[in-house]
Amino acid sequence: MTAAASGETSARRGVWARLIGLARAAIRYWALAGGLVLVALVLMTAASAMSNLVFGRPFQFDYDLVKYGVAIAAFSFLPYCQLSYSNVTVEIFTERAGPRAKAAMTLLASMIAAGVALLLLRQMWLGMNDYIVYREVMQSLRIALWTAFPPALVSLALLLVAALITAGEAIRGLKTGVWSATSQPG
Repeated sequence: MTAAASGETSARRGVWARLIGLARAAIRYWALAGGLVLVALVLMTAASAMSNLVFGRPFQFDYDLVKYGVAIAAFSFLPYCQLSYSNVTVEIFTERAGPRAKAAMTLLASMIAAGVALLLLRQMWLGMNDYIVYREVMQSLRIALWTAFPPALVSLALLLVAALITAGEAIRGLKTGVWSATSQPG
């Protein structure tokens, strides 16, 4: 390999490393935003309970807001769980496996996660479009139901990115023979 080709390869690796770093940061901040949604819901629920105790009246439609917000928040955690290898695993079957076998299983799991993300992205997109066309709204709050879909779509797109990142790390583990999901940057 010539010096120019080597420099070009290094430059491409640097660009990819920066893009992956940006994606990791976006995924972390997206999960934190989901956490803030949950904190807001907890505070609203507590205030509604206090209002019920003190004034005999909870906040109107608090139950509907909780359903709406929890759905958004739950989706926001999926990419971070994938990126940080925090999904449920059954390690009793893999504890004695070698690094390459663990990397291969992680690669398989990452590819399944990417496939599920793509499938859900498509279906959620179609579902959102149906809600837009038919103009369904939450009767209690008069909020258009399609408005819950964009955050879920962003979450699923980030899940796809996270699955591709973890697949890339697993491929590197297969090549090098060095693998530990817990030592991967999350």
